[in-house]
Amino acid sequence: MDTETRTYRTGSEEAVLDLTGDARAYVSGRGDGLLHLFVPHATAGIAIIETGAGSDDDLLAALGDLLPADDRWQHRHGSRGHGRSHVMPAFVAPYASVPVADGRLLLGTWQSLCLVDLNVDNDEREVRFSFLTG
Repeated sequence: MDTETRTYRTGSEEAVLDLTGDARAYVSGRGDGLLHLFVPHATAGIAIIETGAGSDDDLLAALGDLLPADDRWQHRHGSRGHGRSHVMPAFVAPYASVPVADGRLLLGTWQSLCLVDLNVDNDEREVRFSFLTG
């Protein structure tokens, strides 16, 4: 298994950051295997969704409806509603795996690999890219 950790800035607002280009570059020339992405943070996740047509904003809106940024959360340090960021990985897992054939991601036409971050208190995230072969 080969692993590389990359750092991303998500800013001070909720974010859906497209990692597909970096993932394609990472697997290029590697042959057949499996790309596994993992976010070693308690408040971020990885989603495979369409981007650029509003789906990324729709995801943030849906998470906002499901997990409102208010004072209902028992985990209360940080900004208002911060506790929801700790619940979000139960809905948007901190990992995703994608098959790779001949150094190419086998994503569907409209699928993108995205980092999802609701935590406005931490604007820097690490993502571990791992390539597994049989």
